[in-house]
Amino acid sequence: MAEIGFAGVKKSYGDTRVIHGIDMQIADGEFVVIVGPSGCGKSTLLRMVAGLETITEGEISIGGRVVNGLEPKDRDIAMVFQNYALYPHMSVYENMAYGLKIAKMSKAEIEQRVQAAAGMLELGHLLQRKPRQLSGGQRQRVAMGRAIVRDPSTFLFDEPLSNLDAKLRVQMRLEIKQLQRRLGTTSLYVTHDQVEAMTLADRLIVMNAGVAEQIDTPMAIYERPASQFVAGFIGSPAMNFLPAEISGDGRRLSLTHGLDLRSQGLDLGNLGGRTVRVGVRPEHLRLVDTAEAELHLLVRLVETLGADLLAHGHLVPAEGAPSEAAEEIVTVRLPGVARVREGDTLTLRAAEDSLHLFDPETGKRLADV
Repeated sequence: MAEIGFAGVKKSYGDTRVIHGIDMQIADGEFVVIVGPSGCGKSTLLRMVAGLETITEGEISIGGRVVNGLEPKDRDIAMVFQNYALYPHMSVYENMAYGLKIAKMSKAEIEQRVQAAAGMLELGHLLQRKPRQLSGGQRQRVAMGRAIVRDPSTFLFDEPLSNLDAKLRVQMRLEIKQLQRRLGTTSLYVTHDQVEAMTLADRLIVMNAGVAEQIDTPMAIYERPASQFVAGFIGSPAMNFLPAEISGDGRRLSLTHGLDLRSQGLDLGNLGGRTVRVGVRPEHLRLVDTAEAELHLLVRLVETLGADLLAHGHLVPAEGAPSEAAEEIVTVRLPGVARVREGDTLTLRAAEDSLHLFDPETGKRLADV
């Protein structure tokens, strides 16, 4: 069994705290992705699991064994790096076999493991080539093969696809997910790409400035983000945020420039009279007739994506002029067949139960609408 446990894990460099306390359990065979912007502490957390960074406070356990004081080689982990870290003078076979030779494994066992991994990764015809003779995707497969042959209890991935082009990234993340399911190996994966995180993970750890803002399944985080940061980071394009006020009786939600988002059937009495930030995803705004419209979007830019299009613009009153537009840019995702041009005014309504309310001071989630 290869559960990974974090108990009050913190990391500081001198007086600077970079990890502010992580508590969670990763189940045996689970694929967990750590996602967040650059500098949020995600790679530092992974490197502490690997033993490449010391732990300032708390404990990390792998398979029920506390590993704080263990060397990386004694943790039964294998790590796949961003830059492949292949030996240029060795063949693919030699790169994959090197760690097993160091471990003094028999030639027969090395041959069996390398050939099995090469077959799994479709590298059999490349075993005698040098890394310089391989494409980026092939090099990444070799790096993964080198990890697989060790048969570790845990795989650690540190942004392994960031050097690949967009098309190859999609292909490789599918291969990684299929491989992990086939092997059933506990995996911890770091990325800054939220699309990659959503498609790979059984669960996500969303990091922000050294804090785990939310730990949950991808869809739970997408549907009920715990904070404005999480709501804005997960989802592409990002969630729209607008300032709003709740009436004293909690039955009316109005944008600060006079447009009602919800004025019927609303019951937010516990938040009555508060100023909030309203979040709504671009895909949850739909075109409606003028009589049904809650929002009027003056289109400033249209991005055509084929199946979809993105219209960016500013909200205006129903009869307003451009000079009266709100400052915030709002994005709406529409079907690609929609005929939308710059200068159009779109009449929109947010889908039912699609609004998220956040505290403008703390950023914490308040309610759904």
